[in-house]
Amino acid sequence: MLFDTWESIGRMVLTGSAAYIFAILMLRFSGSRTLSKINAFDFVLTIAFGSTLSTILIDRNVPLVTGVCALALLVSLQYVIASLAIRSDRFSRLITSKPVLLTWAGQTLNPATRRERVTNEDILAAL
Repeated sequence: MLFDTWESIGRMVLTGSAAYIFAILMLRFSGSRTLSKINAFDFVLTIAFGSTLSTILIDRNVPLVTGVCALALLVSLQYVIASLAIRSDRFSRLITSKPVLLTWAGQTLNPATRRERVTNEDILAAL
């Protein structure tokens, strides 16, 4: 279907704009870590946040308040998890991975790259 109704487009524009403003406000108050993709946990949160925001924009069965509450829940859970990680080294180790040295003095450390399943091309692309 190429076009539904002007009403559905208007709903998407109004709801999407409001959801976007609420999302920006929540992220502003929650701190920079929320979308920083520091580790796998933060990356998963980023994906869930984007998916929730897109659902609010597109799915007319999701009221704005429900969608904003879902975004607030994700940000709140991330805040709680980050707070626990700051207070507990054990918990922090549970949700974050240690950095791994993959190159040294211009040389790729092959045992480390094999263990982490990273190719030389991946390293060059990141650089």
